[in-house]
Amino acid sequence: MKFSEKKKLVMVFGTFDYLHAGHEDLFKQARELGHELIAIIGRGKTVKTIKGDFPDHNEKERLKNLKETNWADKIVLGNDKDKMKVIKIYRPDVIALGYDQFVFTYGIKKLLIELKMDTEVIRLTPYSPNLYKSSIIKESLKKAKQLAQ
Repeated sequence: MKFSEKKKLVMVFGTFDYLHAGHEDLFKQARELGHELIAIIGRGKTVKTIKGDFPDHNEKERLKNLKETNWADKIVLGNDKDKMKVIKIYRPDVIALGYDQFVFTYGIKKLLIELKMDTEVIRLTPYSPNLYKSSIIKESLKKAKQLAQ
């Protein structure tokens, strides 16, 4: 990279409750879109609003677990009150969305226009979504616990 070139910042969002091969692939795809990668972890209340249930792991556990993977250069918790605040703070060049992320993403393009940001929004491709999806893993663990009782 030339000295005058700006590093391209890519941002991803997620709950990251149960880390799996699908997440790893999401980070791999996102990493190919720029030089630096920042992951935003959804707060417990945000996850409850979007998915109807709290994650099995609390915010600190999810943050610690994701940091241990080294999949992202920076990992931060989202903002409970303003879901778009991280975009305003970090001003990413690329926002990489998972194939199944739709809930709060509708307002992103409008926000980018308001902030006069030339951020590219890219939807990533799924990686075996019938096998590697946190909700499927969570349901399997729940069934296994019931069988063990």
